[in-house]
Amino acid sequence: QVQLVESGGGLVQAGGSLRLSCAASGRTFSSYAMGWFRQAPGKEREIVAAISRDGGTTYYADSVKGRFTISRDNAKNTVHLQMNSLKPEDTAVYHCAAKWEYNTRTYFPNGYSYSYWGQGTQVTVSS
Repeated sequence: QVQLVESGGGLVQAGGSLRLSCAASGRTFSSYAMGWFRQAPGKEREIVAAISRDGGTTYYADSVKGRFTISRDNAKNTVHLQMNSLKPEDTAVYHCAAKWEYNTRTYFPNGYSYSYWGQGTQVTVSS
């Protein structure tokens, strides 16, 4: 089992940057594929980015390609989401999620694949 805690959210002006972090408990973090999701008020949860166990393969939603970067540090049990050129439509609660996976190079862009979720961190982008 793994517990996830997000941090790094906040209020930023359009065009600004934020770096989200997700800290995972346990000694088997490298056994989990990870993902970042977001949910805005009145909208469904959507994938933002996903990363394989070894960090070698990644996935991005079209809406964030070229602006966001997902990365992980298995030695520190953390996954990050660097968000640049933020837009008001990026405003949402951002959650990290974990899925135990045997394959080291597989990512998962669908929320239903994940078993563990963090509480989320609010990101607000003002225009």
